[in-house]
Amino acid sequence: MVTEPVNADPAADFSTLSFDEALAELQRTVAELEEGGLPLERSITLYERGVALHERCTSLLTSAELRVQKLLERSSGALAVAEIKAAEVPQDD
Repeated sequence: MVTEPVNADPAADFSTLSFDEALAELQRTVAELEEGGLPLERSITLYERGVALHERCTSLLTSAELRVQKLLERSSGALAVAEIKAAEVPQDD
């Protein structure tokens, strides 16, 4: 797999990336690391970038999971989870 070198700025703001964008960036970062032969500093910078991208993906997945689940409070105060079908999830347009 040939990929373009990643602009490895670990301080980059990933908060605006969609899940698909963050995942694609993470995959490119991992691919460059796996190719090997990089200077130590570049490898560390790419690793830090990968960790930040992983955290963004995890955050978005958690958020999506919470949107898919609907918590219903029972009269006893216990919570039950009701799954919501994809068609019922509001779209952010």
